[in-house]
Amino acid sequence: MKILQRYFAVSIMQAVFFVLVALLALTAFMDLTGELGSVGQGGYMIQHAFLYVLMLLPGHVYEVMPMAALIGTIFTMAQFAASSEFTIMRASSMSTRRAAWMLFKIGIVFVLITFVFGELITPRTAPLAEKLKLSAKGAAVSQEFRSGMWTKDVVRSDGMKGTVTGSRFFNVRQFRTDGQLIDVKLYEFDSSFRMRSLITAATATFEGSNTWRLAEVTETLFSNSSALPPPDAQGAKGASYQSMFTSQETSAVSTRKLPSMKLISEITPKILSVSSADPERMSANELAVYTRHLAENKQETDRFKIAFWKKLIDPLAIFVLMAMALPFAYLQSRSGGISLKIFIGIMIGVSFMLINTLFSHLGLLSTWPPFVTAVAPSLLFLMLALGALWWVERH
Repeated sequence: MKILQRYFAVSIMQAVFFVLVALLALTAFMDLTGELGSVGQGGYMIQHAFLYVLMLLPGHVYEVMPMAALIGTIFTMAQFAASSEFTIMRASSMSTRRAAWMLFKIGIVFVLITFVFGELITPRTAPLAEKLKLSAKGAAVSQEFRSGMWTKDVVRSDGMKGTVTGSRFFNVRQFRTDGQLIDVKLYEFDSSFRMRSLITAATATFEGSNTWRLAEVTETLFSNSSALPPPDAQGAKGASYQSMFTSQETSAVSTRKLPSMKLISEITPKILSVSSADPERMSANELAVYTRHLAENKQETDRFKIAFWKKLIDPLAIFVLMAMALPFAYLQSRSGGISLKIFIGIMIGVSFMLINTLFSHLGLLSTWPPFVTAVAPSLLFLMLALGALWWVERH
């Protein structure tokens, strides 16, 4: 069985590698075609476009590996069926369970490769590709948004520790590729969401340890806003309080200008870059950190939770798709040539990708549990694979 396992592994890996190269070439060609319209903008030239497309390839490896594993395995199984090798293997006491176990062990290699590209390589190359493109164009990340980049964090009584005393909204007009912020506005509110300060700065530089250095600062303080009655105050008493403090409210506003100011915040360049990144190109660790940040600030997290679970489950779908390929070994040449079986495999792979994407959108719109949304397509295709294996064994 060791010789048979090695024969399976070599045959399938060669076929999967060939299909993977073909799929990567196709996706790279499509990416390059899409980038040609940007060539000539600023300093963005054709060599930058080629380098940009090259740096996106690790992300495409993660995306197309399941389909490559499916098509490559179907090609190998169809070859075994056409040459009657699989029939001889079955006559030599190789059961369907044994064949599935051999495919499972080969699939572990593909799953590990997919995890490495998805968790270690793509989260590093994708931001570098975007920085290369923006630097060549002379643009900034947040220039793609009309009002700049927005994010939110909490204000604590003792820097990063202590009790929460309010919230702070960041508005950054430009986020440069070197991490520097341009044209920064900070809107700070107390725990009752009453504005207590507005800070504007020309630039902000991250100094590490959750510390920003703001330059050319204008700080406007609303020191008496906390004295106002809460918004739900009712009756004449609340109205009298409101009128009593109306004159004090305008006199309590003070403004000062400072050459620089230190700001302690949980917002870091990493979080800012993640907030503008595609969740599909983020690692599971980055998604977990950013989801926790959004949850702490009472912001919507469903999209990132779904992306997190898909990041963990999608590579495991390789096992399911390789199981879908096993029934093709039972189909003799009279059931169709190798090219027809490969075409069917391509259709199965495309269907899986479409259903996977569809479930992501449906889960987001219907507020399904993120784990269920991510695992449902794989479970559906697993049942189809088991049904197909049962059918070919019975017939």
